[in-house]
Amino acid sequence: METLVAIDFQYPAGATPLDPDEVEALIPGHITTQSQLNEWEQRNILTAREWAFRRRRANLLSEKFARDLHDRMFNETWRWAGRYRQSGKNLGVDWRLIPERIRLLCDDVKYQLQHDSFPPDELAARFHHRLVSIHPFANGNGRHARLMCDLLVDRLDQAPFTWGAGDLMAAGHTRDRCSCNLLDRSGTYYRYHFHIFNGGGLILDRFIASLKLRRRNRPHTNPQIRPSV
Repeated sequence: METLVAIDFQYPAGATPLDPDEVEALIPGHITTQSQLNEWEQRNILTAREWAFRRRRANLLSEKFARDLHDRMFNETWRWAGRYRQSGKNLGVDWRLIPERIRLLCDDVKYQLQHDSFPPDELAARFHHRLVSIHPFANGNGRHARLMCDLLVDRLDQAPFTWGAGDLMAAGHTRDRCSCNLLDRSGTYYRYHFHIFNGGGLILDRFIASLKLRRRNRPHTNPQIRPSV
């Protein structure tokens, strides 16, 4: 356990610092630096990504899948993988409301799909924004939300967002760059922030307004999502 305490955690802007108890739940005992942790987490997440895209029949818009995905992403790194946080953070809703908010989000998106409420790109941006604003887990919320969003647009038979960087799963400076831009299917970048805090909600509104402006002179059809969602 002494090696765990010796790690000098370097949190990127907007990240959620871990509590001491959460730090003690680190599984690999050989990790002593932030770069080693980032590399270990990335391998864990890439394996989870392959698993997730193979599960075509899984109920994506469900609390169970959201937790299962986070567990797969971090089950070789943190003992609390897949478990909702049990404490307050600098971001997110009250931890006691997390299960309710996740269920509500999933139900809302299902309703939006059934009633063709938004075009796919806007629906995906709104889904991502709300999931991160809930901040359900102790850490890894941004990466989890991006992967959930990737899975959703894939189920909608849409091209994925680039998130403004080549490596979607990396932490640190890559994630900082990802928080600045989304690339839509036409190849145009729009400013979009992962979090609703520090002006993120306003930036989301601007992003959606930009999408609507581009679609003004062309009708949209929201493709029927596959039953597996």
